[in-house]
Amino acid sequence: MDLKQCFNTIVKRKYLIIIITLAATLISAIFSCFLIKPVYKADISVIIGPAQTDGAKTNQNYNDMLMYQKMVKTYGEFAKSRTVASDVIEKLDLDKSVDQLLAMITVAPKGDTDFLTITVESKDKGEAVLIANQMAKSLKEVSKEVRQADNVQLLDEALPPKGPASPKPILNMAIAFFLGLMVSVGITFLLEYLDNTIKDEDELEELVGLPVIGNIPFIKEAE
Repeated sequence: MDLKQCFNTIVKRKYLIIIITLAATLISAIFSCFLIKPVYKADISVIIGPAQTDGAKTNQNYNDMLMYQKMVKTYGEFAKSRTVASDVIEKLDLDKSVDQLLAMITVAPKGDTDFLTITVESKDKGEAVLIANQMAKSLKEVSKEVRQADNVQLLDEALPPKGPASPKPILNMAIAFFLGLMVSVGITFLLEYLDNTIKDEDELEELVGLPVIGNIPFIKEAE
């Protein structure tokens, strides 16, 4: 099938392509705007390192900085521990299990720094903020008790999210549009491949390998 035949095939079934593409986009819009509940994210960053006391001078060298950067991963595991999660549930009196709470939490170091970012996802934006702030506090208390060192420093509190993190209707609709377009074009060529009828003189000549020397016109009988 050459380029001209491909174009003609698409034009011939253009309504099928349009209907499938629009249907996929519309379904995505309905799911994104009405059926999928929005999820909100709240995050808080803590500093892993010794407390800075007023008026005291700290003599941290490069090796100390590297040590605290490596400790970020250790405290990231602390933040995802069942002990810290249990402390958060107890302090906030949450109606959740430890596993449910841990499923809402993501902990990651912030680049090559001594910052550790705790992100909480929830369908309630207020709950996301409360849990994020308490996670930082519980991490500080639990790690201090276990390691006998106060290496978690709180900087700022988590702020209420300005909008939902998901779903993203425009992005979902764009993806659905392109998927619908690709699927509809694929169906179009599949139908064309399965259609074994002869549609014009050129296709007949190509099929039998002989030139067409004449044709019989169709004449509609008068009523």
